[in-house]
Amino acid sequence: MTERSDDGQVTAVVGARGELISVEVAPSVFRDRDAGALSRKITDTVLRASRAAVTATRELVAGYLPPGSPSVEFLRTHDFGALLGRADAVLSRGE
Repeated sequence: MTERSDDGQVTAVVGARGELISVEVAPSVFRDRDAGALSRKITDTVLRASRAAVTATRELVAGYLPPGSPSVEFLRTHDFGALLGRADAVLSRGE
């Protein structure tokens, strides 16, 4: 997933789980010489890309799984324990 800052000076690329792959900054960003503004712009762009990627992945996966599936919930919460909860329940019953 790729996101650009509103002014197009920062581009963030993230993977399907929202992990950062790359950040590109346009040369024009250095004219301002405002490190704080650049930092906020990069952070905002990366966060928007990450949220968009996670949402898109969750929506894609949800289309193939039953509603309320632990796998879909895991993509939202990253709670590995909840993901394995069903497996634990099945194993404890000996199914």
